[in-house]
Amino acid sequence: NDIEKRIPFSHNDRLGFLTFCPTNLGTTVRASVHIKLPKLAADKAKLEEVASKYHLQVRGTRGEHTEAEGGVYDISNKRRMGLTEYDAVKEMYDG
Repeated sequence: NDIEKRIPFSHNDRLGFLTFCPTNLGTTVRASVHIKLPKLAADKAKLEEVASKYHLQVRGTRGEHTEAEGGVYDISNKRRMGLTEYDAVKEMYDG
């Protein structure tokens, strides 16, 4: 709350917090882990299929538009809008 008193955050009642990136509308919460997935890394299509099933996003080790290094991927929740912060983190955890 102290930060919000000093710096205004753009917020819309329907869309949530507004950021420069439309994929972050809503809670803006992106929970992620770096995890080594050697068997799934061998079949990128299967990795994407599994991630999609659980509403997860697969990114390279250094973030969006990067390659995985040593089979280590950044896995995070894909959905941010229409979820509470708790639900966003839980969705990533459950996936």
